[in-house]
Amino acid sequence: AYEINYRDWSSDVCSSDLGKSLEAVSEAQTVVFDKTGTLTYAQPKVARIVTFDGMEEKEALRISACLEEHFPHSMANAVVEEAKRRSIIHDEMHSKVKYVVAHGIASEIDGKPAVIGSRHFVFEDEHCKVSDDERGKLEAVSPEYSHLYMAVDGRLKAVICISDPLKKEASRVIRELHELGINRICMMTGDNAETAAAIAEELDLDEFHAGVLPEDKALFIRREHEAGRTVIMIGDGVNDAPALSEADAGISINTGAAIAKEISDITISADDLEKIVTMRRIADATTRSEERRVGKECRS
Repeated sequence: AYEINYRDWSSDVCSSDLGKSLEAVSEAQTVVFDKTGTLTYAQPKVARIVTFDGMEEKEALRISACLEEHFPHSMANAVVEEAKRRSIIHDEMHSKVKYVVAHGIASEIDGKPAVIGSRHFVFEDEHCKVSDDERGKLEAVSPEYSHLYMAVDGRLKAVICISDPLKKEASRVIRELHELGINRICMMTGDNAETAAAIAEELDLDEFHAGVLPEDKALFIRREHEAGRTVIMIGDGVNDAPALSEADAGISINTGAAIAKEISDITISADDLEKIVTMRRIADATTRSEERRVGKECRS
């Protein structure tokens, strides 16, 4: 690994192949951001719980926390912490849990199937239902939040609304990357389209893709390569690993998942997106310096 200390760059950057990584960062035309933990602080909190099918809010949170305590993810932690804050005891009451990557968790409670996760997972994969008279309430759930859907025995029981604010520097970093020649900045998230659209508008992103799976992120980068574009991928989670590996320069944050840091080409040692802007500037300066050196050698 290499360590770089460059003028105002207060934090170290580690890279498995410094020269190659800096070259890719300098040449990149596309930057792909994961959302949770990358553009946001990954310190989400439960903002609201909307219940369905006659379930009480306390019971919905108790079941959700019982399922989510097995999953080391920031949104899962938010559910568990909210139950703790409300002094809700959620002893084991289910069978063995099954984690479905980028979708959610499946288990059984009192012999009935219980699931919690994305809308796609709960309604399309698990075919859970909501009654016609509550469909309006479901569609009225505020898009400003990320959502976890919890269902038991094929019936929607709750939507847990999660607030995960954007990092304060996120908008400035997007603007500065555009100014440095990045002409396609994209966010890819497993979140719903309404939430993703609101974030994309606030950050002035060039595009976004919502409800994506880990393989979708990698496929997007592969298609960028086919179009002749160099790609930086920035992520911090298990779900980002395929895309980090596919990118010309995969950048992880040291507070993220171990596999993301293992697979990425570069790890920035501070949870601060400004380091990416600084890295682009360093890469550009290094490339220009190398071009001048080669030019002098050719002339001599």
